[in-house]
Amino acid sequence: MNEKLGCIVLAAGEGKRMKSALPKPLHEVAGRAMVQHVIAAAEALSPEKIVVVIGPDMKQMADAVRPHATAVQQAVNGTGGAVLAAKEHFKGFDGDILILYGDTPLVTAPTLQKMVDIRRQFPAVGLTFSGMRVTEPNAYGRMVLDDDGTLKKIVEFKDASAEEKKIALCNGGLVCADGTKLFDWLAEVGNDNAQGEYYLTDLPALARKDNRQTHVVEVPAEEMEGVNSRLDLAHVEKLFQYRLREQHMTNGATLVDPETVYFSFDTQVGQDVVIEPDVFFGPDVTVHDGAHILSHCHITGAEVGKDASIGPFARLRPGTKIGKGAKVGNFVETKNARLGAGVKAGHLSYLGDAEVGDNANIGAGTITCNYDGFEKHKTAIGKDAFIGSNTALVAPVSVGDGAITGAGSSINQDVPAGALGISRAPQVNKDGWAKAFRREKEKKDK
Repeated sequence: MNEKLGCIVLAAGEGKRMKSALPKPLHEVAGRAMVQHVIAAAEALSPEKIVVVIGPDMKQMADAVRPHATAVQQAVNGTGGAVLAAKEHFKGFDGDILILYGDTPLVTAPTLQKMVDIRRQFPAVGLTFSGMRVTEPNAYGRMVLDDDGTLKKIVEFKDASAEEKKIALCNGGLVCADGTKLFDWLAEVGNDNAQGEYYLTDLPALARKDNRQTHVVEVPAEEMEGVNSRLDLAHVEKLFQYRLREQHMTNGATLVDPETVYFSFDTQVGQDVVIEPDVFFGPDVTVHDGAHILSHCHITGAEVGKDASIGPFARLRPGTKIGKGAKVGNFVETKNARLGAGVKAGHLSYLGDAEVGDNANIGAGTITCNYDGFEKHKTAIGKDAFIGSNTALVAPVSVGDGAITGAGSSINQDVPAGALGISRAPQVNKDGWAKAFRREKEKKDK
């Protein structure tokens, strides 16, 4: 049996109903473009090639799907026309070809594998089509089965009879085809319809002429959810988030109020992690076992160590790495900062382009002044150092192991290990000044 597989992803839609300059398949769900979700599902099947069909002048789309090849659908002429645009990429290809859609980001690899397996299981099967059962009223095409259970035809809802509209099995859109026959069948597809377009739904009848059957593979309706509007995008995001929350809770994380926690597609969460309400995870975040993410945190491009505590109201930006048992508290922001084990940064601080040693304490109001208007500079804080409240560390600068900075200091020179660094004007007390000041004010008020 031939195990070769190729995939064609249809992603030429401009998405006019999205009212956006961005091509529809590039709109994001859970931090990743929809078309990239679809490609990731296809890649899990290890195909020999993936070709993405795009529209003219879609350089942004071509860049987003690299290293995969693209084919250009020059005219809007239906799904059949879109697949034909990829024909040159499959010259001499004798495996199966799986056809997917760039605006269905909920599709999963197991579903795609099932499509391919059924196609390969029976030599008489030339095509598999995905079918779904949708309970509420809908305008999907209806799948009319033959007595032997194979697909006879797909009737568009607007063309269906009253009896056909009662059919519960609807067209899901995915197709797996014998690659040696697909383009021959497509060459016979006509466009004698109201839209003047070429449709993949005409393939079963053409395969039947070749004595090849079409099987229907029933798939979850949720996976076939497509996006044509901003409302659809929000609905699909909601479904995807539900999937991610369920995954993380199943794997051992506690979500105190699951519906208020938002994950990205690649968020990694360990066991015994507790995540409080209103937390947002952007792409590229890892949270290790036992960490506690308190409410109202925003975390992107960061790694949170085992048993660390983050928040509430903390923001971890890209390049942040928080060590084991460290604490990043209220209104603390980090960027490109590495905090060692046991570090405490409890309140109102900004740590950017910084290296903080184990068990250092960062006082409230401390900031690293890392940008001079042209370049970024690094601050290094040694282990067991104590940074006094409202310290401004003017980078590049270092504070040695066990050193202390005085509260309110502006530190622009290195502080040696074990030393006290202090930089502020000496305090002057003027006896009786406040009493005289008030007396003078009271005279003016009379």
